[in-house]
Amino acid sequence: MRSGLIAIESADDPRIAEFRDIRERDLTGRQSRFIAEGTVVLRMLAEAHRGNGDFVAEKVLLLRNRVDGVCEILERLPDHVPVYVAEAEVLDRIVGFHLHRGVLALGRREVAAGDIVDRLPDRALVLVGCGISNHDNAGSMFRNAAAFKADAIILDETSCDPLYRKALRVSVGSVLSVPYQRGGDAVDILTRLAEHDFAIWTLSPRGETDIRSIPASDRMALVVGTEGEGLPEAVLSQFRSARIPQSPGLDSLNVATATGIALFAMSSAAKLV
Repeated sequence: MRSGLIAIESADDPRIAEFRDIRERDLTGRQSRFIAEGTVVLRMLAEAHRGNGDFVAEKVLLLRNRVDGVCEILERLPDHVPVYVAEAEVLDRIVGFHLHRGVLALGRREVAAGDIVDRLPDRALVLVGCGISNHDNAGSMFRNAAAFKADAIILDETSCDPLYRKALRVSVGSVLSVPYQRGGDAVDILTRLAEHDFAIWTLSPRGETDIRSIPASDRMALVVGTEGEGLPEAVLSQFRSARIPQSPGLDSLNVATATGIALFAMSSAAKLV
């Protein structure tokens, strides 16, 4: 059992101010800090902190009766990371709703210098998101990327921040394990990838090539857009397109589902899985 647990008796305690009203006041975009929720995400944050990852834990807040269940994870955190505990009534007042998971952490992203493209290996599979505004979809994309061994995710400037609490939770912590970069114009991102010998494949219901027929190459990039509008014409007109065959009459698949299917096909072609 980790020693030095700090009891919180009041929801107004300034030591846990970052956890207050987290549903309405997410920490996304504030000094690269974020809220990690749940046991699985806490474990991923602890592993990232212990390794050479881009993330560190600043503090933890637990429901008192959850301490025993996460003690192994807490042992992985450095001793200087404070662990606060509260009874259910106090914790619910802090966060602003009933938090049945009872596990929260405040994390910070240590943003790596330079362009992520320069750090990619000679054989690489990259997922690029354009205009991904739904946090559930963003989280699912990271989970799919982790499952099918994508080396990185690149999100354009119109996409949401994957460190949003819900995106992190849906990703089951994969946002903390899959290297990513967010920002910039979609066409500029893809042009840079092409200059680094990436075969660019946009995903569209009207794509020219069956996703199962994409030829393998050492460096491949899958490009997906938001539901409804899909990818912008400026992207579709400049790069090759692929489709997922599906029943007639159905407009398109959810971007999270489509990403999983397409990454599986591409990673299989590249013999990554």
